[in-house]
Amino acid sequence: MTSFSTAQPHVYLVGAGPGDPELLTFKAAKTIAAATVLLVDDLVSDAVLAHAAPMARIVHVGKRGGCQSTPQAFIQKLMVQEALAGECVVRLKGGDPFIFGRGGEEVEYLQAHGVAVTVVNGITAGLAGVSSLGVSLTHREHAHGVVFVTGHAKPGDGVDWATLSRTAAQAKLTLVIYMGIRGAEQLQADLLQGLPADTPVAVIHQVSLPAQRHAVCTLATLHETVVREALASPSVIVVGDVLKGLASVQSDAFTHNLHSAQG
Repeated sequence: MTSFSTAQPHVYLVGAGPGDPELLTFKAAKTIAAATVLLVDDLVSDAVLAHAAPMARIVHVGKRGGCQSTPQAFIQKLMVQEALAGECVVRLKGGDPFIFGRGGEEVEYLQAHGVAVTVVNGITAGLAGVSSLGVSLTHREHAHGVVFVTGHAKPGDGVDWATLSRTAAQAKLTLVIYMGIRGAEQLQADLLQGLPADTPVAVIHQVSLPAQRHAVCTLATLHETVVREALASPSVIVVGDVLKGLASVQSDAFTHNLHSAQG
């Protein structure tokens, strides 16, 4: 059973999931409800925050690609400050704290400052988005594995897309690319160095939210599709043969039925 004792300075790194509050884990909902201070990312929906206690202090520490962000160093110092003051601190992140959520950096910083850490995992957008289309990331007929990769690496530390694309082709891997929508044109050119032009691609925008929409295309038409459909951040890009046979009309019907079942 989860304990929320504040005898020792403590911070909870909680994954809020992709957006739909019904995709929160029970543990995440209970932890959010017990918090006295919540440090919340931009991509966390208001419906998720409805689980917070009425007297909880909610601090928005926005971090979104292409927008002005709260410095990571400030967030980390604030977590330590509030924990040492005896608050029950929840750092609430979209998706999962350890899938491109800087959770590893925060664990290291908190522990170095004498603060205990509990991680509560969340459903990551790359999984939820593809599942909403009725597609398995690791369908055994088409893929031996899956790679979650960022399209927005630190300057000077970018992904070697040519090598990755060749590896994906040889090893039958599905690629799930986060934060890659702004660089879709270059991404397309780089991936074409190792993957066939007719490799299926899905771009999924606003995963699990009422505004979710997607486009299915080939790698050769990725950039063209992103521009034509006005797909923007936050979106995930999925590349691989697991998408074979996915017709837009079929996947639209699947998504509609899924949302209807959720109420």
